[in-house]
Formats: sequence, C-alpha cells, structure tokens
Amino acid sequence: MLRLPAQLLLTLTLLAPQVQAARNVILIIGDGMDDVQITIARNYLVGAEGRLVMDELPVRSAAQVLTIDEDGQRVYVADSANTATSIATGVVTSRGRIASSAGVDAPLETILEQAEAAGLRTGLVTTSSVTDATPAAFAAHMSVRTCEDPETIHGVKRYGIVLPHCRQYTRASGGPGSISEQLAASSVEVILGGGSQHFDMPAEGDQRSVRELAEDRGFTVINTAAELEALPVDDNIRTLGLFSPSTMPVRLRGQGDRSAERPRPSWLNEVHPFLGSVRLPEPMSCEPEPDFSGMPGLADMTEAALRRLDNERGFFLMVESASIDKQAHRRKPCGSIGELQQLDEALTVALAFAEKSPDTLILVTADHGHAAQLVPEISLFAKYGAPVYSPGMLVRLRTDEGAIMGVNYATNSFPYEEHTGGQVPLLANQTGAGLVPTMVTQPQIYEIMRDFLFGQSN
Repeated sequence: MLRLPAQLLLTLTLLAPQVQAARNVILIIGDGMDDVQITIARNYLVGAEGRLVMDELPVRSAAQVLTIDEDGQRVYVADSANTATSIATGVVTSRGRIASSAGVDAPLETILEQAEAAGLRTGLVTTSSVTDATPAAFAAHMSVRTCEDPETIHGVKRYGIVLPHCRQYTRASGGPGSISEQLAASSVEVILGGGSQHFDMPAEGDQRSVRELAEDRGFTVINTAAELEALPVDDNIRTLGLFSPSTMPVRLRGQGDRSAERPRPSWLNEVHPFLGSVRLPEPMSCEPEPDFSGMPGLADMTEAALRRLDNERGFFLMVESASIDKQAHRRKPCGSIGELQQLDEALTVALAFAEKSPDTLILVTADHGHAAQLVPEISLFAKYGAPVYSPGMLVRLRTDEGAIMGVNYATNSFPYEEHTGGQVPLLANQTGAGLVPTMVTQPQIYEIMRDFLFGQSN
C-alpha cells in the first residue's frame, strides 16, 4: 500500500475544500412577553416553583427596546412593527414601520432577505395573520403596518381611529404593493399562520386574487391542520398556510369568556378611601377556547416548517406567539397564558431539532413588554381595614396550587390596553454561549444572528 509522506499528507489536507456544516437560526418571539407575562403563565401552568421549558435555557440575557420618532427623537415605549424591524434589520426606526427607516422612508434589508441571498432557506411561522407586524417586518417593507392588503393600503379605520395610507407603495405608484402582495411575491419557502382575508381579495390592478398570485409564484396554499400534516417534504414545494381569516384563535379563555373587570367601591368609599367597602371581581379559572379546536398549534406549525427547511445549506426561521400581546390588549390573561404555553411547546420542538443539528442557534425573546401586572388579588392594606383596590381592571385567577393570582391592567382608560417600556428577556440554547452578551439592545440581536449565519465579515 502506498504511504504518503506526513508533510505531503498534511499539505493535501489543508488544501482540500473544507465543508462547513449548515448553520441554522430559529428565532422565537413572544409578542408582548416580558418577565411579568412569563411569571403569570408559569404560576398558572406549572406553579410558582415549577419550570417552563424556556426556564431551562442555559444562556440568559436581557434586551433593551429602542424606538425613535420620525424626527429621530427618542421614544421609550415601542410597538411590534418597529421592534421587529430592529431585530430583523439592526436599525432603530419609528413605531408602525415595517422594515423601513424613519424620516426618509427607505427599505431596510432584513436578516431573512440576506439569508435568501446567501442560498439559505427561510420561514415565517406565527399565530397572528402572516401580514401582521412581526412576520411582515422580516419579509416586507411598508411605512405603516396596517397596509396589509390591496384595500387597507389606501387607509383603514381601526379602534375608531382613521389610520394613514401607504399609496406610495401601490404597484401603480411603482411600489411593491401591500404586505400580502409582497409576501405572495417573496421567495420565502414556508409562511404559516392566519390572515386568509388579506389574500382572498383581488390583487391591485389584477383579476386574480392575492392568493392566486402566490400560487402563480410557486406557493402551495393550504388551509387546514390536516393539509399541514399531510404536506410532503419536497424541495420544490413552497408553502403558504392560512388557517384563519385573521389572527388564529387562542387556546385558553376566561370562564364564559370573561376578561378583567373593574372593582366596585361603595359610595362611602368615594367620599374617603378609608371608609366604606369594595366589591372585587369574582375569582375565575381558564377554560379551553372552543374556536381553537381543529387549529394547528404553534408547535405543529414549527415542526412542519423545520421539516421543510432542514437542508445542507442552512436556514433562518422566525416563530412568533402573537397573542400574548393581543390578549393583553383585551385584558384577557387566560388567552395570554395559553399563547405563552404554545411558545414553550414550539421551543420544545426547536430544541429537539437542535439536538440532531448542533449548529442551530435558538434565540427566544420578546418585541416589547405589555400591560399585565402581577398584583395582590386582595390588597395588602385590606388587613388593616382600608378598602383599597386597583384603579384599573382586575382578574382574580384560580391556580392549580389552590391559590388566587391577581392580574391587573391599568395603562389607560381606553377599551384596549397599551404596551410598556421595560427591557425584555433574551434566552438561547447552548449554541448561544459566548455569542449572546449579558445585556444587548434589540439591534444587536440582528448582529448576533447575522454573525452566526454569515460570519463577522458580512
């Protein structure tokens, strides 16, 4: 047998092409999932001394939320559009913007678009409409987040408020079209969530619907959990899953669909805070949301996306549990708890995938904080005889530990609660060790993902 000299063998080894294992990023975003929301969900789902799956992640950090207005002035409370844009592009922008810059209204390249350009596969999974702020910020560009389809791009009224148009983005004006039209024209391999209403209408200046545009671009459009489960793993199949008209139904709701209620003080208490009495809302438990039956869960969608995206080149996948936020807006803690439970299940799926594909970075974070506060269900001052009560809306939630948990909402006097401005968690699997600092700003999350996928030089 021919033996090569050791020096020659070393030289040939060094000159041989080095095959780098595929690198994958799974970014999991809990919309509105600050530490308070996590604590409320933990208490209800596994008890105060229990542990969620996310509690066991070995890399633990915090992310500072950054926002500016159109003039570049600092703003301290964000929305999902500008925070998702920060994470997706590394650029701080103003509220309502989808991967576009404040002031000059220029498109910002996203981590997903960079992954596509590098030949990686990409995916978006969400429990919201796929045209909603967080998923849209990774694959579309728009000045106002509500321009989701060919109708709303001309302006829309929500919460009784007339919101701006985005006519400069219409195709007739030389723009890329509404968010749904941009997604239909995208090269994303897998898009799963709600939002069928934004695809069933005619595309701008076209006899075809936006759904049909997506099909013409190579998407297989599915609408049921059975279709998702039966979907073959095929390199030539791009999938658009639209499982509900808008946001997907949540898993849990309050008994009888109850939400937070206002405490009722007696007239004497109105005279003086130490007098009279107060009637607090009756305690309640969470119950299954009937509309959730038959829907694919976030874990199901995540597993299906991973089956489709797994390849030798690598991929980028964003997974969002959207209604932690949306249910908090409506003062419904059970809905938020069920959504956080779904996120934890999706994380379990991601971790199982990473066990077999070790070059997979999993990041878990939130876009911003939200209104819910964990408060005494009966005021600590009550034992001294003072009928003290929350000035906001209160839920007294029974837990499996035999206790009652007080969840309070008091950001405004409007029918819908608002976001809050605290820092949010940033967690990672072991692959993130040495990559994730102990404290970051949201644009740095983009840098962590970019450097992991493409290396420092990019």
